[in-house]
Parts: sequence; C-alpha cells; structure tokens
Amino acid sequence: MDRTRLSAALTAAALALGGLVATSTAAEAADAEVARNGGFEAGLTGWSCTAGSGVVVSSPVHSGSSALKATPAGSDNAKCSQSVTVKPNSDYTLSGWVQGGYVYLGASGTGTTDVSTWTPSASGWQKLSTSFRTGASTTSVTIYTHGWYGTAAYHADDVSLFGPGGDPVQLPAAPTGLTAGSPGSTSVPLSWSPVSGATGYNVYRGGAKVTSVTGTSATVTGLSPSTTYSFQVTATNSAGESPKSAVVGATTTTGGGNPGTGLPAHALVGYLHASFANGSGYTRMADVPDSWDVINLAFGEPTSVTSGDIRFSLCPAAECPNVESVADFKAAIKAKQAAGKKVLISIGGANGQVQLGSTAARDTFVSSVSKIIDEYGLDGLDIDFEGHSLSLNTGDTDFRSPTSPVIVNLISAIKTLKAKYGSDFVLTMAPETFFVQLGYQYYGSGPWGGQDPRAGSYLPVIHALRDDLTLLHVQDYNSGSIMGLDNQYHSMGGADFHIAMTDMLLTGFPVAGDQSKFFPALRPEQVAIGLPASTQAGNGHTSPAEVNKALDCLTKKVSCGSYATHGTWPALRGLMTWSINWDRFNQWEFSRNFDAYRWS
Repeated sequence: MDRTRLSAALTAAALALGGLVATSTAAEAADAEVARNGGFEAGLTGWSCTAGSGVVVSSPVHSGSSALKATPAGSDNAKCSQSVTVKPNSDYTLSGWVQGGYVYLGASGTGTTDVSTWTPSASGWQKLSTSFRTGASTTSVTIYTHGWYGTAAYHADDVSLFGPGGDPVQLPAAPTGLTAGSPGSTSVPLSWSPVSGATGYNVYRGGAKVTSVTGTSATVTGLSPSTTYSFQVTATNSAGESPKSAVVGATTTTGGGNPGTGLPAHALVGYLHASFANGSGYTRMADVPDSWDVINLAFGEPTSVTSGDIRFSLCPAAECPNVESVADFKAAIKAKQAAGKKVLISIGGANGQVQLGSTAARDTFVSSVSKIIDEYGLDGLDIDFEGHSLSLNTGDTDFRSPTSPVIVNLISAIKTLKAKYGSDFVLTMAPETFFVQLGYQYYGSGPWGGQDPRAGSYLPVIHALRDDLTLLHVQDYNSGSIMGLDNQYHSMGGADFHIAMTDMLLTGFPVAGDQSKFFPALRPEQVAIGLPASTQAGNGHTSPAEVNKALDCLTKKVSCGSYATHGTWPALRGLMTWSINWDRFNQWEFSRNFDAYRWS
C-alpha cells in the first residue's frame, strides 16, 4: 500500500473510532438512575411490600437517614417491589445494599432472562449487584427485595437501577363503565372497565376516598340501611391519579334492618350448658342472671357429621339431677324474652362436627334447625362450627366467591333461615382465631398446597353474611399465637391479644397477604370479644383488669400498651364468654366485671 492510501485508511479508521467513541459517550450520557426512592428517604413512596411487611427505619442505614426493614412471616417472604419504566433492548445494572440473613435482590418482567442475586447472611451492610438486558418490547420491569419464609427481618438501602430512562409514564384515563351491583343493607358492590396503563384504582364515596384496589371491582361496606350514596372511581399508576369517573348512585336496602336491633348498646353474650353436664354444674334457664343479654343454648348437634340433621334436647336427668322440665325450660325462655333477652340455639361446639357437603345435607340442616327454633320459640341461631366442619378445597382461593360445598351450602342454609324468620332473626358466630385472623397469613391449602385447608375458612361465610350478621365473637382462647396487623405474633392471656385480634376485625386485612383480596372491616356493633369465664373454662383466661384494658384501648384508645390500633370504636358491642355455667362456678366474676365496666 502506498503512503497516500495508507494515510487515507488511517484517517478513515480514526474517524470511525472517533464515531464509536462519540456514540459510546452519548449512550453513557443517556444512562441514569431510574429507580425511585431507592434510599427510602421518602418512606415507602413508590414501593409496595407484601402483607404490610415493610417499614422505614432510621437505624441501621447505609446512607442518608432512612432504610427499609421488612419482616417475613408464615407464607410471606416480605417482598418489597416497584415497577420501573425502561427502554427496550437496553442494558441495566441493579444494585443495592442489604443487611440480614437470606436477602434477595432481583428484577422480573425483563422480557429476556429475569435475574436475582442473594446473600445467605450479611451481619453488616453488603452490596448486591446484577444486570440484565430488556427485551424488544419491554417498557417496564419490576425490581424487588425479599427475605426468606420464617426468617428474621432484613434491611435494604440505596437500591439502584442504572440504565437508559424509559419514556414517561402517561397518566391513566378516567375509568368508564362504573356500575353498582345489588346493594345490601350496609354494602354496595361496584365494578368498572379496566383502564390501559393503570396499576390500581381508588374508590370514592361522596367525594371521599374509601378504599384502594388493584382489580376492577370493590365492595364498599359500613353503610347505613335505606340510604342513597354516590360513588366514583379513579385509575392510578406511577404518574399519578386520573380524573374521577362519572358518578353512579345506589341505595342500600332495609335488609332486615340494622343487625343487632333489640340488643343494648353494649351486650354480654354467654353459652348455657343446656344439653350436657361437666364440672361446672347445670344451671337452669330461670337461674341465669339478668346480666346476660344473649343466651346461646349449647349445643344442637348432628346425628352424623355429614347428615345436616341437627338435634337438641335438655341434659338427661341422670347427668344433670337438677334439670328442669321441658315445659319449665320453655317458660323460662319466654320470661327471658319478655325481659328483652335473646335466646339462640348454638350449633356445633367442640364435639359437634357439621359438614354440609351436599344440597341434601343443606336442606336437612334448614328443616331440622327450623324445628328446634320453632319448638322452643328461639330468637335465632349461633354458628359454632369447630374442628373439621369447615375447610377449603384446593383451588378455592378467593373468600369473595367460594366454591367449596361445605362453605357454599352453609351460606345458602343460613340465608334461607334468615329469609324464613325475617328481620328479627338474630345471627351470631363464634369461630376460633384459626378460622378467621389466621387468614391474614394463610388461606386454605395455599398457593403451593400443603397448608391446612381449614385456615381462614370462616372468612367466606362471614363475608357473604355480613349484612345479616348480628354478632361475630371470635374465640380469643384455645388459640396459638396469631400475627396481628403489626406483623408481630400475639399470644393469649392478656389485653394485647384481644386488642390485636379485634383490631383486625374492625380494620380489615388482606387475605393471605394479597392486597387484591381484602377482607373488609366489620362494623363495631357487630363485634364482641370472646373470652373464657374462668381458668377452668379454657386456655387463655384473661383477668378482669386485662379485660378492662382491652376495652379501654379499643373504645377509648387508652391503655393500649405497645400495640397501635387502627381506630377507636366506642360502639364495640361487648363481650362473649364460655360460659354462663363456668362464670357461676367462678362466683360470677366475669359478668360482674362486665356490669361494672364504664363504657364512657
């Protein structure tokens, strides 16, 4: 090659190299931090943590003044994530500083190969880093941190995603197609059409936001019967909130009136051992003190687990020598009712397993329970299904639309009884914590199978019947430790347990940590706290002083201890106890304490 050609070739190469350098510099200039609030200086803004597992703390921190602390619990691994706008066919580097055992950092939805990195133990701050390339049509990815099931809390700080910034997220349009379904007496179901680009929706009642959901439906609860309400919906994403939808109106039904009508503002509920004997001794109906506002006859029991055929009779004289005659028993019931008391038949109990697995069992249940109510002139029904009476079939994962026959048939049977007896029919339930509050962590057999299918199985029954439900008094006894809304475990025996368990009912909670499946709060007048009347009555006996602390906290927000309730409920209905007989055995300590308590 001659010098002229060599010089031209070198010049061309230099220009080409310069062009490459210039192109590389431009690409680097386009790269930027695209994660939002990676240092958690703005709290959890931009982040979503499963089951309320994440909080922002001031120590320890890697830099700045804040860091994330997230606590795994049960089937929840404390995953905190955010959606980030990215460009297709682009390279990104994800990094973050973590502390704790088993901490993961990753990205999903990349359009190529999703990535994650982790450390099994970091006693001090440790940097995790990984990288990925987006797919040809990828415009957003999800970055996340999480721990591992059942392990201790982890910390994260300075989470970074570095690469080309994506096109700005557009504000979603206002939702259309907002419609109201068939209202109940205290609730209205709403649905609307999905909005492109929306990641969530806010529901407004009378201009005030009442709930947020990720799907295109919601049920607004806590309403008053025979009242007209207006509703609107907005769509949300990382760009903000859309304009409100058109207004839709709905009028709640009379629905049998306000559940609880006929009860005092604060009521005492007790179970009377009417059909059996134990160490507490038999108590005649006429000898039940006037302190008791609702008397549940224990128990109506099935002829077999699956028959649905419920029978009730007074304790045999051989077991209960002082049992009254049937005629005297019925007369005493009438006398109680004349004094304003309610007398119910309680179905189930520890030994009375009831599984309505067929429509035949359902219909038999309705007819046999009706016969008991009619024969004794009772005011209603208490459902005390325990043990293996209720469980959820595999795949039955949404409490709002159950499919398990034992659940569906029970709901249908109770609705039939309610329709038969009308607005004065009193309906109460006494589930154990395993069947209600445990649903905050576990629901049925779970997404991977293997969980106890009974976990949370009362939730679909309570939810379907919430407009007919007079009282829910969960048994805060004979219970293991249960996680509260503070993501801490609470144990029986003191005010703290009753405060945390009742706060869950009055606040509502995501079922199994799924924010799209939120169990709505019950009204305070529908809720009573269930306790044992004496140390002999059951595990978890609570002293009168601790009972009063729980009531003070829930109704006045004083004496709450370390637990922070999500509200104050002076209309809390009252207390339930197992049992009237055991209270008599214990010199009426429980009922006398209730009578003496000052509600205001």
